[in-house]
Amino acid sequence: MKISSKAFLLAAILIAAVNFSVVSCRQKSAETVNGDSTLVQVKHPEWSKNQSIYEINIRQFTPEGTFAALEAHLPRLKELGAGILWLMPIHPIGELNRKGTLGSYYAVKDYKGINPEYGTNEDFKRFVKKAHELGLYVIIDWVPNHSSWDNALVTEHPDWYVQDSTGKLHSPSDWTDVVKFNYEVPELRTYMLDALKYWVTDFDIDGYRCDVAGDVPTDFWNSVRPELDKIKPVFMLAEDENPRHHAAFDMTYGWEFHHVMNKIHKGEMTANDIEKYMKKNDSLYPADAYRMNFITNHDENSWNGTEFERLGDGVEAFFVLTSTIPGMPLVYTGQESGMNKRLEFFEKDAVDWRNYKMTGFYKTILGLKKTNPALFNGSAGGSWKRLNTLSDDKVFVLLREKDNNKVISMVNLSKDPVTVAIEDETFAGGYTDLFSGQKTSLKANTDIELPAWGYKVYYK
Repeated sequence: MKISSKAFLLAAILIAAVNFSVVSCRQKSAETVNGDSTLVQVKHPEWSKNQSIYEINIRQFTPEGTFAALEAHLPRLKELGAGILWLMPIHPIGELNRKGTLGSYYAVKDYKGINPEYGTNEDFKRFVKKAHELGLYVIIDWVPNHSSWDNALVTEHPDWYVQDSTGKLHSPSDWTDVVKFNYEVPELRTYMLDALKYWVTDFDIDGYRCDVAGDVPTDFWNSVRPELDKIKPVFMLAEDENPRHHAAFDMTYGWEFHHVMNKIHKGEMTANDIEKYMKKNDSLYPADAYRMNFITNHDENSWNGTEFERLGDGVEAFFVLTSTIPGMPLVYTGQESGMNKRLEFFEKDAVDWRNYKMTGFYKTILGLKKTNPALFNGSAGGSWKRLNTLSDDKVFVLLREKDNNKVISMVNLSKDPVTVAIEDETFAGGYTDLFSGQKTSLKANTDIELPAWGYKVYYK
């Protein structure tokens, strides 16, 4: 059928308009949080796309427990593959109703102060500057839900706190050393925003890890993030798992995955439950949401047991998982030394750094995370596909792919040796074995032997 040039032009314009509408709808859909069109997913700082995160327990990191002593470890942490340094709370600790001798880091006495045990304002500024010179980023732990009982705000603004019918202030949970804020008070919100801006403006920190973020109203966080981004692009980590937090936070805790791994080691779940978790995660969270994957952290270590207590001989295998599934892996203070000790929470209990026997392992896997786009964070990273075997209840084989980059991780999550044979031919080709450095050709139906809790990682 013959079409006039004018009709052709009109048709082209119509098609272009339809295509633009489809693309725009897709972009809008990709930005919404948990299907809520009123919430737009936060824009990550560009530098965060290939980072891993390291949690620093300042009190226990060195015998001195100071910023100055911690500085000496910065080049080592950089070499390890850490990109974001999360400092546990740096503020003065309350003395009234204090737990233990030194108290909890999370009983904040002054939101604009520095714990004198760690050093001075100048010491902290120098620490941040040294970290930045090495290409590291610094976020500090923020405790917005509660303060210590002897925080000046308790006497100056008691109405900023939750009170019962008799006017008595309220301690959340069994945290008797702290008192809970009331975010229905506008003046409290103004104060907290001002304090958050203070550390970014005056100390040049790069963001916050926000303690029990889910107990603070979501709309507070949604109002805070753009105000901080006006100062500089910040990185925000929520100690929460609600998808709605991705309107204000770059990353949320992957608690569910953490519990899946613990249950697999206990024999209560299997490798198949990892695939179920990943599909569920994809259905709940925006494509560009960062999830924090971890086998330990300060809470787990001190209260629920070290990674060796909970995961036994599977520690390395499970960390390979946290580094190769979508998300950002966390390393906690002492992890690279192979520390198998629960650190005291309210007392001095320095890490024994006599050796770093697991440094090579963590450096290798975090190095791949840093350099291979298939493992980058959020939308910057690659798609994932499980490659099935005849032992799917014991073995989890994952293919991550981004453009011409591929990473295959094979993890035996059982106490028995397993022979892995993959029928899917989509993975076949030439790879490098990450931990041996050897070049290898992978083919369908080729047997690969994995010892108990063994693993292989291949990349190209």
